[in-house]
Amino acid sequence: MKYQANESGYYGEFGGAFIPEMLYPNTEELRLNYLRIMEEPSFKKEFDQLLKDYVGRPTPLYYANRLSEKYNTKIYLKREDLCHTGAHKVNNTIGQILMAKKLGKNRIIAETGAGQHGVATATVCALMGIPCVVYMGEIDIQRQAPNVARMKMLGAEVRPALSGSRTLKDATNEAIRDWINNPVDTHYIIGSVVGPHPYPDMVAKFQSVISAEIKTQLLEKEGTENPDYVVACVGGGSNAAGAYYHYLEDPEVGIIAVEAAGRGIDSGESAATSALGKVGIIHGSKTLLMQTSDGQITEPYSISAGLDYPGVGPMHAHLYRSGRGEFISITDDEAMQAGLLVSKLEGIIPAIESSHAFAIFKNRKFKPEDIVVVNLSGRGDKDLQTYIDYFEL
Repeated sequence: MKYQANESGYYGEFGGAFIPEMLYPNTEELRLNYLRIMEEPSFKKEFDQLLKDYVGRPTPLYYANRLSEKYNTKIYLKREDLCHTGAHKVNNTIGQILMAKKLGKNRIIAETGAGQHGVATATVCALMGIPCVVYMGEIDIQRQAPNVARMKMLGAEVRPALSGSRTLKDATNEAIRDWINNPVDTHYIIGSVVGPHPYPDMVAKFQSVISAEIKTQLLEKEGTENPDYVVACVGGGSNAAGAYYHYLEDPEVGIIAVEAAGRGIDSGESAATSALGKVGIIHGSKTLLMQTSDGQITEPYSISAGLDYPGVGPMHAHLYRSGRGEFISITDDEAMQAGLLVSKLEGIIPAIESSHAFAIFKNRKFKPEDIVVVNLSGRGDKDLQTYIDYFEL
């Protein structure tokens, strides 16, 4: 299998576990046990049951009639926005909280940018009665106030990251520091396909329920398991990894990854890692990373709090470098207009992250008979204030 992690956690040249020695016991315990635990019948049963009865899976695969008419192609939406908590993030947090319990951990930490992963983590911790600390950049706390309130209502402690750009990268740094100081009782629920091995592989496997469902649903609707293209936005890349997972080895299925160009790829305010990134190490993983000529991490920017990460998961770095994935960068303005268009044509207000994926249709042409599945990774409730400010609604 060329596009999934090997035993050392590498996707081609990307991945691995580049971590301080003090973190080695934490990641090693997980690495030695995660595959075995995920295969246990009791684990699978509880995971599947919670996805069904608590998360609300399977999520619908919806034929977007008016959007399809506008762009003269067949557009299906995988409705991850209908998951409990409003995004795909909960698929992974359900899996990881069960993993933590199996490993005997009784305290959870997490990082969050847009707040959706923080909410999803706080949700499963409330469900299981396990204390939870969520690290969040001070700037993200300000621009995602409703999600901060949700986390607190769910019983989580939200700790601000006050260093650096005070966004997702810095929240991740704080969470890693906490984990080093609390190695025995604490499990770190990483929210994306980033971090040291085995996290990218484990998170992708938990999210792979998305593409498994697409295959079944598309067979029912179109008589084929395979779309012509799967489209998803990519920050760290967990919703994309889940949507692509069962199609990675199938060259007939085109993979399109949509990144945040911010105010323009060359504006100095962007998060388009594929276009701007060079090989580097961030948060324990070798990947593509936006950095200066002397290797300092460049501050990313996107109007979407979930896409302003300076790197990308190693799976996606490999998809880009190998040519398996087609990477498209979308500006703030293009994404916001696409979000408004989807709202008006389909009665669905998408998260601004997901709006980036919809923005490709304006310039990227598809054939009338093409089946294009867009992963609608989250709903726009959390972004209403940003939409209000942008459009002066």
